[in-house]
Amino acid sequence: MYTQALNTSEAEVVHVEDAQRAAHFQARINVDDRIEPNDWMPAAYRKTLTRQISQHAHSEIVGMLPEGNWITRAPTLRRKAALLAKVQDECGHGLYLYAAAETLGSSREELYDAMLAGKAKYSSIFNYPTPTWADIGAIGWLVDGAAIMNQIPLCRCSYGPYARAMIRVCKEESFHQRQGYEIMLTLSRGTEEQKAMAQDALNRWWWPCLMMFGPPDNVSQHSDQSTAWKIKRFSNDDLRQKFVDATVPQAHYLGLTLPDADLKFNEATKHWEYGAIDWDEFKQVLAGNGPCNRDRIAARRKAHDEGAWVREAAAAYAAKQQARSTAAAAA
Repeated sequence: MYTQALNTSEAEVVHVEDAQRAAHFQARINVDDRIEPNDWMPAAYRKTLTRQISQHAHSEIVGMLPEGNWITRAPTLRRKAALLAKVQDECGHGLYLYAAAETLGSSREELYDAMLAGKAKYSSIFNYPTPTWADIGAIGWLVDGAAIMNQIPLCRCSYGPYARAMIRVCKEESFHQRQGYEIMLTLSRGTEEQKAMAQDALNRWWWPCLMMFGPPDNVSQHSDQSTAWKIKRFSNDDLRQKFVDATVPQAHYLGLTLPDADLKFNEATKHWEYGAIDWDEFKQVLAGNGPCNRDRIAARRKAHDEGAWVREAAAAYAAKQQARSTAAAAA
């Protein structure tokens, strides 16, 4: 037995130990145990979470831009204050999520630089323009509504820091969704021109919102393993169907028409069946060829560059405080 141990390579021993750890890790996942930053985890689990959480954080930060465009042009002071608060919320969500991603070993600077370099993605939905005030209502109602549908299950994600961050994010997103729906309700009960504006916004945002949930299950690259690790609780198609079922009655109440000639209710399944999604458009937007891709990255890069002095000042202050603490401890 001892001879066997002596003849076993170090790599083989590590492989056996990792296999045992992986089995123990999956057993914890299976009983809904939370994984924390100092716990052992497979490298692939860490990589998957870093990709997903950082993409989520990038989406919150880039997502400030389409709505921030309307802060100075909101129709009333009340609308302006509400929109300003919402954009500030989105910034806070990004910070929570960057902090959660950092617990996995990547710095915020690395994650953000990857996005600016085009090596990391953000949600495709934010590459569409907001030419009218109705777009702000559509984003709140549809985009935030889709986000809530996707994010509520993440409150039970197997990774503790991500799950805890999502609890607050979801609470705030629920306000955003109601705010957007109220804007759409006001417009749809207004003049013919206002109702037409609301309908136009719905026409332009409906299909991109369905794309938000990701590609169909049969071509999704990460869904199976993410589900096994309980990072995801529902498949892309399941979440998309939940969103459609919840949103169709809301559109009917507004008196607006969803831009889908194939939309119909299936009495047998009790679900709304929707038409074919243009996945070629989705791929083009992800590839950087959407209406606003270049503008969004340019705006974030400009803000990053112009904020360099703030980061430098904060780092200098932190270094000074650390030096004082060290000197005081040595005295």
